[in-house]
Amino acid sequence: MASIASPVERGVPPIRAGKGHSFLLRRLHSLSGIIPVGAFLLEHFISNAFATNGPKAYADQVKFLTGLPFVPVLETVGIYIPLLYHALYGFYIWFRGESNVSDYPWAGNFMYAAQRWTGAIAFVYIIWHTYTMRFTGIHLLTNSGAAFHKVQMELQHWWAGVFYLIGIIAASWHFAYGIYLFCAKWGITVSERSRKWMGRACTVLALTLIIVGWVTMAAFFRPQWRNTPEHLPAQTEIVEPGK
Repeated sequence: MASIASPVERGVPPIRAGKGHSFLLRRLHSLSGIIPVGAFLLEHFISNAFATNGPKAYADQVKFLTGLPFVPVLETVGIYIPLLYHALYGFYIWFRGESNVSDYPWAGNFMYAAQRWTGAIAFVYIIWHTYTMRFTGIHLLTNSGAAFHKVQMELQHWWAGVFYLIGIIAASWHFAYGIYLFCAKWGITVSERSRKWMGRACTVLALTLIIVGWVTMAAFFRPQWRNTPEHLPAQTEIVEPGK
């Protein structure tokens, strides 16, 4: 008699109980993707959108952010450490898991694979973007007026522009679908109907972030704002790589 394959339960499984500290680590991984990493991503999109109002508005926003007290501590504790944990533990889960995309090409498996790949791409992009913006060239903590010009100069390279576009798409999709998974795994959306509506809302969020990111990026190419030395400080400090 031919064996009958057991039905596969649809939906998103809850966070695994795991053994030892596995459950806690998975909880922290899921939560860190929303707070503080996801919150920072939203703030970053909003702050960068000030570029659509011109170099002065963008410089003022950068000055406000870099003028906050204890900036190095806030960045380390609120951004760098949670981001590294979320990314590295995410890679750990990925390498220990099986998406079965080739064997069972279902939407869920494709979404699983897309979430992992967009996370990897976004992580590489964030490392590169942070390094070039914070640790090379003009020092923005002491020269906020040069922020618009610095981004302009970086986007003069075609490959940088392409990487920006890819990074925006990857980060937007990863965050939006991460919210969907968070709500499903933490028991916020328990019914099929609620998950369907949450999926639609997250899709709208992803598309909105992508559009905002692309419109913001286009602002740096506007002819009237190209090469604006009048917005550069008289004394511009340059950060040498490695220092």
